[in-house]
Amino acid sequence: MAEPLIKISIAVPQEIVAIDKAYFRKLAQSVLVEEGIKKASISLAFVDDPTIHRLNNQFLEHDEPTDVLSFPMGGGKSGLEGELVIGVEVARRVALEQGHEEKSELALYTIHGLLHLVGYDDKSPDDAIDMREAERHHLMALGLPDIAPRLEKRK
Repeated sequence: MAEPLIKISIAVPQEIVAIDKAYFRKLAQSVLVEEGIKKASISLAFVDDPTIHRLNNQFLEHDEPTDVLSFPMGGGKSGLEGELVIGVEVARRVALEQGHEEKSELALYTIHGLLHLVGYDDKSPDDAIDMREAERHHLMALGLPDIAPRLEKRK
C-alpha cells in the first residue's frame, strides 16, 4: 500500500502561546489518515485574538474572536487542500475555565477544523452530534482527554 502524501505546514505569527509544530503536524497527519485522506496539503496558522477576530468578521460576519476557522481550498488530483486558522488566546481562556491543558484545547480545535475540511458539518443538530463523536474518537485515538462538548441526541 502506498504511503499517504500529506503535507502539513505550520505558521505561528504570535508569541502568546508556544506551539509544538512537530506535535501538531503529527496530530493533523494522524487525523487525516484516519479519515481516509491519502493526499493533502494543509496549512495551520496559530494566531492571536485580533487576527482571528478580524478573519471571523471578514469571512463569517461574526464580530468576535473564535476557536478555529476552516478554509477549504479545493481537491481533485492534488488531494485535499485547505487552511486552518486557530485562535490561541481563545484556547488559553477555555482551557483555563475548564481546567485542562491549552495544548489539548488547541488539539481539539485542530481536529474540529480538519473534520470540516474532510466534509463534516455542524450546522444541524444531528450533524453537530456526528462531528462531536468524530472529535471524541480522534481525541481518544491520540491519547488526549475527552474535552469535546457533549450534545444530546434528538428523540
